[in-house]
Amino acid sequence: MTEPLLSIRGVETFYGNIMALKGIDLNVNEGEIVTLIGANGSGKSTLMMTIFGNPRASKGAITFDGRDITQMPSHEIARLHIAQSPEGRRIFPHMTVLENLQMGATVADPTHFDEDVKRVCTLFPLLEQRMRQRGGTLSGGEQQMLAIARALMSRPRLLLLDEPSLGLAPMLAQQIFRTIRELNVRDRLTVFLVEQNAFHALKLAHRGYVIVNGEITLSGTGHELLARPEVRAAYLDGGRREAHGA
Repeated sequence: MTEPLLSIRGVETFYGNIMALKGIDLNVNEGEIVTLIGANGSGKSTLMMTIFGNPRASKGAITFDGRDITQMPSHEIARLHIAQSPEGRRIFPHMTVLENLQMGATVADPTHFDEDVKRVCTLFPLLEQRMRQRGGTLSGGEQQMLAIARALMSRPRLLLLDEPSLGLAPMLAQQIFRTIRELNVRDRLTVFLVEQNAFHALKLAHRGYVIVNGEITLSGTGHELLARPEVRAAYLDGGRREAHGA
């Protein structure tokens, strides 16, 4: 059986005395889109940041392509061609779009820079028109496109996307999801997606996990989770119940 590209085993993470992740087990196989859904404060973003070593897992193991990265510094993790588009975009607002893309390319082969700029501008044509504009002057949707494009400039094998549709108009959110699918289908890019829009995330993903209060409670294919009544009640039908495993 092929080893997963990303493997998370028994991971616990704390903020001070507060246990945010409680023994997380999760796999992402090469070429997959895997999504993690859950309510606000359930631990989704904490897991995403723990993969990158900030905060550091206090227990358990995180391996990428068979290599233990649990205690590895974040800049070394980035050099393994894992890229992150964090929650809240976190672009460099005083830098131009081009300078933001240059920051994303620091771990990539510089001979590919012009080619990679053209590639991300094909995905997000609006960025080409904004190349000399400061990031902070872009609209929310344009900033999200820039955050994803900046991550793609490192030529990642694994792309971590944290709430890419947050705060976006529905049409822009759908464009972001279409782009994620295109990257996966065309480039075989492996994507680990944290997303509050459970319906779109599960439609997009090959597999999904549900996290409740720092614990994985359900897993399955995207279609299986969409069909689960507890998932529908908690995340799709406006219900407030958490999705607990049967």
